[in-house]
Amino acid sequence: MTKSKITVINTGGTFNKRYNPITGELEVPKDDLALQDIIKYSYNIEFELINIISKDSLEMNDFDRELILKTIEKCTNENIIIVHGTDTMDLTAKYLDEKIKNRNIVLTGAMLPISINKVEATLNFASAIGFLNSDIKNDIYISMHASVKNYKKLIKNRELGKFLNI
Repeated sequence: MTKSKITVINTGGTFNKRYNPITGELEVPKDDLALQDIIKYSYNIEFELINIISKDSLEMNDFDRELILKTIEKCTNENIIIVHGTDTMDLTAKYLDEKIKNRNIVLTGAMLPISINKVEATLNFASAIGFLNSDIKNDIYISMHASVKNYKKLIKNRELGKFLNI
């Protein structure tokens, strides 16, 4: 049986945040524990996990986006999921769209950390997996709130605190 292959680039964001009982803050860890529970049930996928950056997306800059780009360029898989903070995933998507044309890239994240609410993060990540296993054209997509669309057509509405189709 042939498994699909997906590279997951984990950059941090709310998806990964965990409560630190010493500082009393939610922190972005430098590991992939948030993804492990989802991945262990994805029997038909072979994952390559790459952890980079480990930041809230509000702290990301073009240096970080360049690191994401270089990581993608080194990947052998055509299908890539980027776990990214929701506040600037549109900026990263635009940055990548200007430089990459030969990959299927889906950015996903969560409004609530998976350590607090497993449903939203799992839904967003699982939707990205299913989308990459369909017949799609190379492009840059966002997977949030049960939708996967070109990054220009799925936008975070900050007033409502959710992603909407436009």
